[in-house]
Amino acid sequence: MRRIISNIEKIDKEELNMLKKRIDFFTLVFIVFIAILVARLWYLQIHRGEEYSRLSENNRIRMQKIAAPRGNILDRQGRVIVTNRPCFNIVWIREDAPDPDVVIKRLAKIFKEDISVFLDRIRIAADGPRYVPICLKEDIDWEKLVYIENHRLELPGVRVEVIPRRDYLFGDLASHLIGYLGQISRNELTDSPGGLYEGGDQIGKTGIEKLYESYLSGEKGRRFLEVDANGFEQQQLGVEESLPGNDIYLTLDIDLQSVAEQAMEGKAGAVVAMDVKTGRVLVLASSPPLKLKEFIGGISHKAWNSLLNDPMHPLINKSIQGRYPPGSIHKIVTAVAALSEGVATPQTTFYCNGFLRFKNRRYGCWRAAGHGAVDIYQALKQSCDVYMYHAGQRVGVDKLAYYANSFGLGKKTGIEMEHEKPGLIPTSDWKMRKYRERWHEGETLSISIGQGFNLVTPIQACRMIAGLANGGIIYRPQLVEMLKDPDGRIISQFAPVIDCRVHATPEILQLVRSALVGAVNEKRGTGAAARLKEVTVAGKTGTAQVVRLSQFRDIEEDEIPYKYRDHAWFVCFAPAEDPEIAVAVVVEHGGHGGSTAGPIAKTVLSRYFDIEPET
Repeated sequence: MRRIISNIEKIDKEELNMLKKRIDFFTLVFIVFIAILVARLWYLQIHRGEEYSRLSENNRIRMQKIAAPRGNILDRQGRVIVTNRPCFNIVWIREDAPDPDVVIKRLAKIFKEDISVFLDRIRIAADGPRYVPICLKEDIDWEKLVYIENHRLELPGVRVEVIPRRDYLFGDLASHLIGYLGQISRNELTDSPGGLYEGGDQIGKTGIEKLYESYLSGEKGRRFLEVDANGFEQQQLGVEESLPGNDIYLTLDIDLQSVAEQAMEGKAGAVVAMDVKTGRVLVLASSPPLKLKEFIGGISHKAWNSLLNDPMHPLINKSIQGRYPPGSIHKIVTAVAALSEGVATPQTTFYCNGFLRFKNRRYGCWRAAGHGAVDIYQALKQSCDVYMYHAGQRVGVDKLAYYANSFGLGKKTGIEMEHEKPGLIPTSDWKMRKYRERWHEGETLSISIGQGFNLVTPIQACRMIAGLANGGIIYRPQLVEMLKDPDGRIISQFAPVIDCRVHATPEILQLVRSALVGAVNEKRGTGAAARLKEVTVAGKTGTAQVVRLSQFRDIEEDEIPYKYRDHAWFVCFAPAEDPEIAVAVVVEHGGHGGSTAGPIAKTVLSRYFDIEPET
C-alpha cells in the first residue's frame, strides 16, 4: 500500500492536467459531432422530409407528355383535307443513357443516317431537362419498329413513341395554302410561351399550319410511369389525356381547287377564284405545288436544294407572291379611268392602223393590221392597244394610279397568308423617289396597256375583276370560314370585310362589264376560249411581255426560249347577269392569254356550274 501511494505521488501533476484536458477535448469533439449528426438528421428527416420524400418519389415516377392531335383542316363543305394518323417515332432520354455516344452511333447505323443528323437534333434540345425525350427519327417503318423493340435492352434511353402525324387526304392539293410542319428550331423554342413546346416538337412552318398554329396545336396530355433504376418502364400509374386542336373550315372548294391544279399541271403560274359577293376565296392554286410528304419528318438537303434550283420556283406561292406585268387585263382600269375622267365617252372613237407614233417612237398594237375605228366597247372586246394609248395619255399616269389603287392594285390585299407581295402601280412621284428621274409621257402609253413598271399579283387581279363584277366593292380576300373546337362548337366565324370601293359610277362599270361579255361571246372577241353555252361568261385576256421580243418577231412561239416568252393572263366572272364567281389565271411564259389561260378559267367555271365544258 505504501509502495502504490508512493508511486502515484511520484506522477507529475502537469502530465495529469494535460491528460485531463485531452480527455475533455475529445469528449467535446464527440459531443459536437453527435450534435451535428443529430441536427443534420433532423434537417433532412423533419425539416425537409416532405420535400425529399417527393423528390424520391419523382425519381421513381416519370412524367411523359402526350402529343395532342392537331386540328383537322376542312373545306367550305366540311370535307376533310388534312387530318392525323398514328406515327412511330424514335425518341431518346439522355438521363437514361450511361454511354450516349455508343447509343447514337448504333442508331445511326440502324437507320443508315449520318450521325450529324442526330447530333443536330440533340443540340437543339441541349438546354432542356435531361429527362425530356428528344425525337431522333420520325415515322419509322414497321421493320425498324420491330428491330428497336427487340433490342430495347441494348439501347438504353431509346424508346418508341406513338404520336399523331399529318395525313394529307388529297395529296399535295392546296399545298402552298395549307403549308407544312417542321421540327421547332432553337429560335422558335426560345420565342415560344414557357412550357408550351419542347425540343423535337413539330410546328407549322408555312401557310395555314403556321398562321393558325395556336388553334391547331391542341394541349398536350401527361402519362405517369413507374421506372426502375435503369429508366425502364415498370407500370403506368395514371394518364391525363391530351386535348385535340381546333378544326379549321376554309372557304376553299376542294373540287374547284382540284380541277384548277390539274389544269395547271406542268405549267408555272397561279389560279385564284373568289366569291364575288363576299370575297371568300374558292381557289388558291400555285403551280408547281409543293410535295408535302417530303416535309414530313424534315425534308432532306437533296430535296431542298432541288426545290431551290427548280426553274419553275415551286417554293414561291405565286398566287400572292408572284408579281407580273398585268398586260391587257389592265385595260379595264384604263377604260374606267378614261370614262370617269371624261376624256372618253361611250361614243368616242380612235383609229387603230396597227400602231401609234409618239414623238420618235412607234408603239404597236398586238394586231399589226390594226382594228380600224373603235369605241371603248370594241377596244375592250378586241383588246385594242392603240385605243388604250390614246385614252391613257389623256388620263395621265397619276390618275391612272388613282383608279388602279381603287381597284385594290399596287397594295397588299390583307389575305391571311404570310409574305404577300404588294405589286406596283407607278406614279410620277414614285419614279422621282426611286430613280431621281421625271416621268416621261411615253411611259404612260406603256402602263396604259399594263406594261412598263406595272406589277400585280394573281390575288389582286382576281379581286379587281370581282370588284368590277359586283358593282365596285373591293372585299378583303377571306380564307377561313370558321373555327370549331373538338366538340364541334363554333369558336369563331368570319364575316366579309370591305376594304375599299372603285371610283366609278354604276353606269361606267356596267359599260365595261358588257364589253367583257362581248370579249368572250361575240365575234372578234379575244376571250372566246372561255365561252360556255349554259352560262354567260365575261372576261378579259392579257398577254404580258417579259422582255421586248423584237428579236423574235419572225420566230414561231414554241421556238422562243421559255424564259423570254410572254406571260398569259385571263380574268373573268360569271354569270354575267348576276355574278357569283370571279377567276384570275396567269401562266408564266404561257404566250397568249386567250389561248393558254382562258381554257383553264373555263375548266374552273365548268366545274363550279357543274356543266360539261365545250371542246
